[in-house]
Amino acid sequence: MLILSGFVGARYAQRVPLSLSASLVFEQSYAPVEGDSASLAELCALLSALSEVPVNQSIAVTGSVNQHGEVQAIGGVNEKIEGFFDVCCMRTLTGKQAALIPRGNVKHLMLRPDVAAAAAAGRFQIVAVDSTDDAMEFLTGLPASEVNKRIESRLAAFAEAARAFLPGGR
Repeated sequence: MLILSGFVGARYAQRVPLSLSASLVFEQSYAPVEGDSASLAELCALLSALSEVPVNQSIAVTGSVNQHGEVQAIGGVNEKIEGFFDVCCMRTLTGKQAALIPRGNVKHLMLRPDVAAAAAAGRFQIVAVDSTDDAMEFLTGLPASEVNKRIESRLAAFAEAARAFLPGGR
């Protein structure tokens, strides 16, 4: 949570106070070692809510993110992609589904032949990203600058509303 708070504060609260409190929790446990491979998804969900721009729901997101919005490699990338692919096949593979992963994991991909063939044929996408901005652009279809502008505007409105509650009002 501190990484997400740090990112939002550093990026969007330079000129106005951050008048926002949010909590997101994704429980995960794959093995004796637990990680933060949901932090990119958590941050994208928060940014989507703040910008009021929906994300494409046919895209799976995995990846760790640091306080600067840089996407970091995670464990189990092959299993995560293959699991999502299997769900897509059970529900009907449309060619619009995708798995968004950290670029740092590309060198570790060793996918099953059916998944690799579907990706090669354009029936399933695997998209590698370096930053939160890259992820938001892919998930929303808008330039990151537009999403960020909407977030800044909304947070400024939150700060203005908070000022109205101070003694003496505005």
